[in-house]
Amino acid sequence: MKRKNPIEEARRYVENAKETLQEKGEFNAELNRYDDEKYVRAAGNYLWLGVLMALDSVFQVRKDRRTRADIRDYKEAVGKRDRKLLALVNDGYEVMHLYMNYDGNQSKGISDDGFRLANAIIDRCEAMA
Repeated sequence: MKRKNPIEEARRYVENAKETLQEKGEFNAELNRYDDEKYVRAAGNYLWLGVLMALDSVFQVRKDRRTRADIRDYKEAVGKRDRKLLALVNDGYEVMHLYMNYDGNQSKGISDDGFRLANAIIDRCEAMA
């Protein structure tokens, strides 16, 4: 079922990321980190996809759903309109996409920051839409 509101769909991705870490993440409180990087990677991917969905709803970077936009395209479009959002996107790209998704960084602090940034970006996009 395809949802019509991209902001709601972006928030659903954030919820999926949260559920993934809560249900399967195997959190080690003593070390303040997740034991299995697989689920951190999955959560980072969900978060970043939700952010891209929210950005697409405002900035139409991709001309068509079959093309792939580069992060530089998003940064350029966002930077022309909202410098504060650009700062969030820059940080979000590093935390969600690089640290969580690619690197599988298991630190709870990194994951918490990813969720904070994702929600901030989606909220800002919702206000702009």
